[in-house]
Amino acid sequence: MLLPDNIHPENSIYYNGAIILDILQNNNSIEMIELYYLAKKIRNISFPIFILSLDWLYLIDIAILKKDKVELCF
Repeated sequence: MLLPDNIHPENSIYYNGAIILDILQNNNSIEMIELYYLAKKIRNISFPIFILSLDWLYLIDIAILKKDKVELCF
């Protein structure tokens, strides 16, 4: 869910995408599994939500997956 209508906004793709984006801004290129572990340290994010957040960042042209690394597009 992109924007939740319940009381748990931390489960939204926007919120988790922002956490992933913050990690990517500190590390321009990072392996996907390492990115997941860093995001999981900040917030106990599930892997499906992590993947959906990465998909969303890809769709809006912010992040791209090259081989096994996630990189910022800008």
